Amino acid sequence: MSEKDENDKKTQGSNNPKKVKLETFTGAAGLLGLAVSFAIFAFNSHKQKSKKKGLPGCDTVRVTLSAKEILDLADEIISKSTRVHDAVASVPLNKLSYENVVLPLAELEARLLPLIQCCVVPKMVSPHDSVRKASAEAEMKIDAHLLSSRKREDVYRVVRIYAAKGESIAPDAKCYLQCLVRDFEHNGLNLTTTKREEVGRLKDEIDELSLRYVQNLNEDSSCLFFTEAELAGLPVEFLQSLDKTQSKEFKLTLESSHVAAILELCKIAKTRKTVAMAYGKRCGDANIPVLQKLVQSRHRLARLLGYAHFADYALDPRMSKTSTTVIRFLEDISSNLTDLAIREFSILKDLKRKEEGDLPFGVEDLLYYIKRVEELQFDLDFGDIRQYFPVSLVLSGIFKICQDLFGIKIEEVAETDVWYYDVQAFAVFDSGSGKLLGYFYLDMFTREGKFSHSCVVTLQNNALFSNGSCQIPVALLIAQFSKDGGGEAMPLGFSEVVNLFHEFGHVVQHICNRASFTRFSGLRVDPDFREIPSQLLENWCYESFTLKLISGYRQDITKPLVDEVCKTLKRWRYSFSALKSLQEILYCLFDQRIYSEDDVDFGQLIRSLHPKVMLGLPVVEGTNPASCFPRAVIGSEATCYSRLWSEVFAADIFASQFGDGHPNLYMGLQFRDKVLAQGGGKEAMELLTSFLGREPSTQAYIESRTKYGL
Repeated sequence: MSEKDENDKKTQGSNNPKKVKLETFTGAAGLLGLAVSFAIFAFNSHKQKSKKKGLPGCDTVRVTLSAKEILDLADEIISKSTRVHDAVASVPLNKLSYENVVLPLAELEARLLPLIQCCVVPKMVSPHDSVRKASAEAEMKIDAHLLSSRKREDVYRVVRIYAAKGESIAPDAKCYLQCLVRDFEHNGLNLTTTKREEVGRLKDEIDELSLRYVQNLNEDSSCLFFTEAELAGLPVEFLQSLDKTQSKEFKLTLESSHVAAILELCKIAKTRKTVAMAYGKRCGDANIPVLQKLVQSRHRLARLLGYAHFADYALDPRMSKTSTTVIRFLEDISSNLTDLAIREFSILKDLKRKEEGDLPFGVEDLLYYIKRVEELQFDLDFGDIRQYFPVSLVLSGIFKICQDLFGIKIEEVAETDVWYYDVQAFAVFDSGSGKLLGYFYLDMFTREGKFSHSCVVTLQNNALFSNGSCQIPVALLIAQFSKDGGGEAMPLGFSEVVNLFHEFGHVVQHICNRASFTRFSGLRVDPDFREIPSQLLENWCYESFTLKLISGYRQDITKPLVDEVCKTLKRWRYSFSALKSLQEILYCLFDQRIYSEDDVDFGQLIRSLHPKVMLGLPVVEGTNPASCFPRAVIGSEATCYSRLWSEVFAADIFASQFGDGHPNLYMGLQFRDKVLAQGGGKEAMELLTSFLGREPSTQAYIESRTKYGL
């Protein structure tokens, strides 16, 4: 996901692109023209088939293509992309230059992305089954083409030889060139044929093992049976949702929603322990061997590519850089939160002793007693609070905060094509100059066939082209809010409010990123940095100023939350935060250790780490989290720490630069210009250090929990 920036002049000019005749180009001659004319040709051809009203000055983003148009465009993308790669590969080795090697590939990437997204995004949001199927088919074809392009020896040879010349080029261009070389070499193109084939075999094996691990969990049909007395404390509605046996026992599956309900609400300690044990043993016989082989295969792949362990390979392009840094970061937070965690744990043990006598406290008791203490200490009715957060009011409040904070202006775009009647489009301008910065769509409500998670998706990235033209960023925010039976938007729960702030932080990041290369714009930044802007924006959810701004009864004209509730929500945010952090650190350390060491005994490692991190609490008897820890298998392998990393550094930015909770336009513009606008072509740690005037620190994260904790 990435995007880039555009000049106003060129943006306006793009409303009427010149018709360029596509000619056959060979060799180095006309290579740049090929890349430019390809984009205009591809755009014109799919525009002619779909004459609909797009965003002003942004005709490359088409959101209502038919199934046939999607498949035709996919074929066109692949054909023209192949021609650009062929042309680069045919440049004579004695005539290599930035203009005929790097620039065509960079501009191809920039122009391809919006066209590709026109093909693949409909599978997530289109209300038409035929369009979703065509989109999924197009995605598979395009993905296969992109993968084969990164394995082209002829293109790699030209890129590598040009890179070795060491020509003086701009820093962001040099960074892009390094990324091109790395893409090829991570596919083994710098290795012997035998080793390259081994790289391909290992990648296929890793994909197969990862899929098998996740499939084993998805297909697990384990269940438990309990009497009504054994499920004391569970709501009637929950019990009514469960199947019952002839003997009147309730059937409980081990899906996460069932398990969470038991561990949070069930009053019976034996039931909680039984469920925790069963949940922690899932797929043990099947998945432990799979994970062992998977870790070994990842280590072998990393070594073929020149790294000591898989963690080194995974962390190389990230802020953290090394496993040593990650482990030091996690252990530093753990040690600094230990005293607070001990106090929190003491409160839980005291309450358990009062309610259950001398039964030993187990890790399976944590969620239940945290919830019990919160019920006793906080006078919060989240069902009642929901009525204060109508979607329209929350959204307008988020817009105002972001406008006041980052110096932007948000306006709805009327009469533009959308794929569903309740989707909205907005333009974002710089509030000082009036310059158009980008667009975003909001697809806020659940419906059949729609992608089922909240996220932000790139539709087009910011990019600056060699002929002076540019393209502006366009983002899509997908949410999962509900409507009532009459089709009216239902008020948001507080967790939904926080989530909307978080996701809108990605929209702001996407549009404010002004990097010249598609590779570094939008959300294509250091993965350790990617969540920091969103985590930063979340902080405003808990400030009284914000809560009053975004709240009010639907029935009343204006009735925001009272001060006491606002203060209570902030205290609730940090309730038992030390213990919760330690639990996360435990699994992050497990993930980091298995990918940075050889021949790790998973069972022994978790039995050692658990009491060390969790204040002496042993792992639940007979369980091995390695059998049911998908984050360490696919998506966050060797990088589970990254979410906490982002949260910690976002806390530092908020406390040191925005501490009073009110939008500070000066500091917001500094963050926008010095950090967000720079994109992924510069080291994220250097950007944050420049903005803060020092290296980021864990101190604010620790102090916030100590200040508001128990």
